[in-house]
Amino acid sequence: MFAVVKTGGKQYKVAVGDIFDTEKLEAEEGSTVSLDQVLMITDGDDVIVGTPLVEGAVVETEVVAQKRNKKILVFKKRRRKKSRVKNGHRQKITVLKVKSIKKA
Repeated sequence: MFAVVKTGGKQYKVAVGDIFDTEKLEAEEGSTVSLDQVLMITDGDDVIVGTPLVEGAVVETEVVAQKRNKKILVFKKRRRKKSRVKNGHRQKITVLKVKSIKKA
């Protein structure tokens, strides 16, 4: 059984026991987060596709960690102008573990 959920502007295919990174959520480590924007659920041959969301479906997750992702370097150069800018960025992420997938 797996589900496709939407959080942080991205879609994730998750199953029970999966651990995945998502955009930062306001929750403490060890707390439970309910993801209610479920786009699709499959259970063997039974497929439920939402229009756009599956009514009453919830994916229960547990917050494993709040951390920062790898650093991304941003380098901009304008040729023949002696103009160079180098910046870095580290995105804050939340690590989630899927506990259960509930249908309507």
